[in-house]
Amino acid sequence: MTAPREEPELTDVDPTAAPSEDAVLLFVGGPLDGRVEIRAARHGDPLPTVTHVHLHDGPKVVSRYDLQPLPGQAGVYYLRQRAPQDRRDSARAD
Repeated sequence: MTAPREEPELTDVDPTAAPSEDAVLLFVGGPLDGRVEIRAARHGDPLPTVTHVHLHDGPKVVSRYDLQPLPGQAGVYYLRQRAPQDRRDSARAD
C-alpha cells in the first residue's frame, strides 16, 4: 500500500497579499452619496473605479466613482464628473 499523497490546500486568496485590516470606504455624490462600505481584507485592495448602474424609475443612469485613498485602510469614492461633449460630436448630430 502506498502512502496517500498530500494535496496542496486550495484557497482563492493569498493571505500574504491581502491587507491585514478591512477597508472603510465612503461614497460622495450621485446616487450612492453617503454610503459607507466595509471591504473585507480577504478581497484585497479596493478597486480604483466603481461603476454603479441605476435601472429603476426611468432611464438607465450610469455613475462612476474614483477612489481617493486615505491614510490607513480607508478611502473616499468621489463621483466622476461627466466630460463636456465635444463640439465635433454635436456638429455631426445636426
